[in-house]
Amino acid sequence: MKYDVIIIGAGPGGIFSAYELIQKKPELKVAIFEAGHALEKRKCPIDGDKIKTCIACKSCSIMSGFGGAGAFSDGKYNITNDFGGTLYEYIGKKPALELMQYVDEINMRFGGEGTKLYSTAGTKFKTICIQNDLHLLDASVRHLGTDINYVVLENLYAYLKDKVEFFFDTYVDSVGILKDGYEVKCKDSVYECTKCIVSVGRSGSKWMEKVCKELDINTKSNRVDIGVRVELPATVFAHLTDELYESKIVYRTEKYGDKVRTFCMNPKGAVVNENTNGIITVNGHSYEDPARQTENTNFALLVAKHFSEPFKDSNGYGESIAKLSNMLGGGVIVQRFGDLIRGRRSTPSRIEESFITPTLNATPGDLSLVLPKRILDGIIEMIYALDKVAPGTANEDTLLYGVEVKFYNMEVEVDDKLETCHKGMYIIGDGSGITHSLSHASASGVHVARNIVE
Repeated sequence: MKYDVIIIGAGPGGIFSAYELIQKKPELKVAIFEAGHALEKRKCPIDGDKIKTCIACKSCSIMSGFGGAGAFSDGKYNITNDFGGTLYEYIGKKPALELMQYVDEINMRFGGEGTKLYSTAGTKFKTICIQNDLHLLDASVRHLGTDINYVVLENLYAYLKDKVEFFFDTYVDSVGILKDGYEVKCKDSVYECTKCIVSVGRSGSKWMEKVCKELDINTKSNRVDIGVRVELPATVFAHLTDELYESKIVYRTEKYGDKVRTFCMNPKGAVVNENTNGIITVNGHSYEDPARQTENTNFALLVAKHFSEPFKDSNGYGESIAKLSNMLGGGVIVQRFGDLIRGRRSTPSRIEESFITPTLNATPGDLSLVLPKRILDGIIEMIYALDKVAPGTANEDTLLYGVEVKFYNMEVEVDDKLETCHKGMYIIGDGSGITHSLSHASASGVHVARNIVE
């Protein structure tokens, strides 16, 4: 079977590639191959009652399927070049922002209308942060919420399903080069195309590395982000989240000079499990619907680690730490901040007696047995620093879930069209190592589609 364009991966990059291709040239024959399920079949079995922890499904419905790992995220689209990826280094700062704004307009047309666009521009908190040696990054943030984000994806799929051929639950084994295009090999079939767009996301990092080796595409080592997810009463951060919703705050530690940053803030949200290549890590969600909101706010505190000689496997390092957490806790570990400072493990009774009700059923334990001292010291410093702008952050009962790991693909060598050394093959989204967010990944998909049409 031959197509004009085959897209591997139905995450935001793949979806917006397909959307823009159909918009600009509807006669194109386009197919999308996705290892996970269709959107309506993406159901995590964890219900908190009968099934309380990850059971290692063959295809993780949180990480894979239509919408990618972002489908059940809290639906934050950060319109900025300050974080979320380095797309602007390839296509320019102004074009990158314009593409993100274009993506935002599409989301509004497909069900996101009425959601709020927050901005850090002109906020007093920037000054307050600087006065306390913290740095608030600039961004406009569209918060869809996990519920509205799902609606937008439903509407996009309804629009695309009759214009694009979808292959769900279809793992791509390899990509081969033909004289006039590419062949995509699956378990029982081979498909051909003139142009190939690869958008496999963070969870496809190992697959992407394999394909790059097979096709002699140059890559360079990227970073891995390691840390914890903090959960505390929503009132502690309400003065920040009510105005900004998402506040990306960076702190440089006194002890080591490492940078620690807040990431993925979820006001009145819930902490959740993630399964990446069989490794259980932690993340957070939040909802627009008040009926689904909680009394807690959660966010990640992450430290970025880069490696060069002689060790270059950043993801392998992150995996080994996550595996240690899984080994000790059978999954995610939770610890009270007060217990961590006192050098003692949290127990079920200590968690029960605290003034915060956890939103994730995690194993009480000791994060100091999992996280390297340098990373843990940085996180503790950051919590005390945040306590100056959000008093209550360093309370005894503040919960720390570990580990949270953000795996990034090896950065793939592409040009300003995001095209590899093989003409007609493009690498986009978080699988490229270039984008690290919903907005940047979506924008990269639009950029490539426009180049293909041109």
